[in-house]
Amino acid sequence: MSRLFSPAALLPALLASLILWAGAALAYDTPARSAFVLDHNTGTVLLAKNADAPLPPASMSKLMTIYLALEAIKTGRLSLEETLPVSSHAMSYGGSTMFLDTTDRVKVDDLLKGIIVLSGNDASAVIAEALSPDGSEAGFARMMTQRAKDLGMTNSHFANSNGWPDPAQYMSARDLGILANHLITDFPDFYPYFAIKEYDFDGRAPANVHNRNPLLALGGGADGLKTGHTSEAGYGLVGSAERDGRRVIFVLTGMDSEAQRREEAAAILDWSFRGFASKTLAQAGETIGTADVWLGRRRSVDLVVDKPLVALMPYPVPDKLDAEIRYDGPVQAPIAKGQVLGELVVPLGAQMEPLVVPLVAAADVPKAGFVSKLAISARKLLAKVGLPLQGAT
Repeated sequence: MSRLFSPAALLPALLASLILWAGAALAYDTPARSAFVLDHNTGTVLLAKNADAPLPPASMSKLMTIYLALEAIKTGRLSLEETLPVSSHAMSYGGSTMFLDTTDRVKVDDLLKGIIVLSGNDASAVIAEALSPDGSEAGFARMMTQRAKDLGMTNSHFANSNGWPDPAQYMSARDLGILANHLITDFPDFYPYFAIKEYDFDGRAPANVHNRNPLLALGGGADGLKTGHTSEAGYGLVGSAERDGRRVIFVLTGMDSEAQRREEAAAILDWSFRGFASKTLAQAGETIGTADVWLGRRRSVDLVVDKPLVALMPYPVPDKLDAEIRYDGPVQAPIAKGQVLGELVVPLGAQMEPLVVPLVAAADVPKAGFVSKLAISARKLLAKVGLPLQGAT
């Protein structure tokens, strides 16, 4: 069952902000093949262009290797001071590397920095072989694919640990955004690694000591996360920045050049921070609507939000907007206070995904007694034939 949310009747305090929105549409035109922009604080998707298309992620897929390595450190399977051997397979990788060889044993801490700052293909393979259930990079790639699914990344599949071109290696922009969000949230102690601008491992690769993230040199609160480039994938970036306590995560793929990637990344960050305002639409426990109840001691139950309803809206902030209550009803008793019964869907603006908020029962509704059930059944039956029910309660 779907109902239009009518706050004019239910929430007088929100009369000015929650009725019908006919505001101007906000559009951001990006040359990226796919793009995804997420407000970390509210979970609002500010932009989704081709966001679910599986595309070659290049070195941005190393973020999944980093995630599994940090999980292993957190659970004690790895330690930062532990040293790992370098196999001939890991050493064989070209492209961006730490120039490791089979005589090396490298600390996990150095390998992490080598992956994050130097984008080391060899370092990724060393970590992969250490954590793989069968000691192979292919086995680790299967772990990556499964863990990605566990994290809600539905358009990702891995064939290797570093993004080396392979038709079986793909990720969507949304999945990269989900992964970035998890890295920031799940491993705050390690997140500063992504802001390291320069790392000189053992002095052996003076040509590869700088972080390729162009935003780190520009300031503006940027502090992560990973670039990627192959001829097939184009130039991509998973980035994040924090300004005045608000964090934005973004993903751009398929750019034509390093210059275009740098310019578009800076532009999309400025748009993300300056083009939106936070607006509180309802307080925790505030009634949003009602749901019909079947076979309960009450015929309806109030639907409330269990935490403050905050939306990020494009400038100019609209005075009015559409919101819709969705639930399958009538809801059969018994109903417990706090039980999720439906959702409120709030469209926010052009290119933005709607805000979807769970609605919960404001109170317990016990099952009706036997006599009440008879009265309810009789009322339903007589209503079908258009007859009144005398004395019904």
